[in-house]
Amino acid sequence: MTQTDLSDLDIANMLADAARAVILPYFRQPGLSADNKDAGGFDPVTEADRAAEQAMRAILAQHRPEDGILGEEFGTQAGTSGRTWVLDPIDGTRGFLSGTPTWGVLIALSGADGPTLGIIDQPYTGERFTGGPGLAVLDGPRGRELLSTRATAALDQAILFSTFPEVGTPEERAGFEAVADRVRLTRFGMDCYAYALLAAGQIDLVIEAALNPYDIQAPIAVIEAAGGIVTDWQGGPAHQGGRVLAAANPALHAAALEILSRA
Repeated sequence: MTQTDLSDLDIANMLADAARAVILPYFRQPGLSADNKDAGGFDPVTEADRAAEQAMRAILAQHRPEDGILGEEFGTQAGTSGRTWVLDPIDGTRGFLSGTPTWGVLIALSGADGPTLGIIDQPYTGERFTGGPGLAVLDGPRGRELLSTRATAALDQAILFSTFPEVGTPEERAGFEAVADRVRLTRFGMDCYAYALLAAGQIDLVIEAALNPYDIQAPIAVIEAAGGIVTDWQGGPAHQGGRVLAAANPALHAAALEILSRA
């Protein structure tokens, strides 16, 4: 097939399929090693991360050579179309190393104003959350299901997720805790799977800080397609990363934003 034979959704699914095939043989295997990208802490990268991104880049080189690429492991490749594929081959490598199924493959197609198409793929559970124009679906063990966010309007009934208990700086932690003190339940350690669960109507809020564009662009597309809202802590665009508030609906977003905007 030539590049004109395949839709963007076809390409996105090809990327997710390729990443699945590369990553799964590494998961929960004894002796899986990781390099540390952060001399002051622990930011692991494995052979699976690198091989999966290379596999996805090879597909884009064949079918979308005019598009740019932003990937976690191999950086930016300029394009000429004004569109960029944003790739995180394993979001949640710490979870991957620990054997938890909270990691995922993140794929987004983005323009100047942010992502228009996104996939959160969990290869081990066989779940693929897809969001784009007129499309918000989960393909998984029970077949295809529609994604739709919850209608929870009050913070005291909400379920809040984040990845790291410290969230970010001490000031950002204080802002997070001001919201957490108001909600019904708070959970940590979910990586990108938290955003997938929000889109699927299982939880209500995800609040994080210090994110990169490749951490959040696919979740933005999926959550917004399912009826949710994703902004920064001031209510502005979040596709460049930083502080992120994802909410199931406008009322809940407004309630959490009113607290976070003072952080």
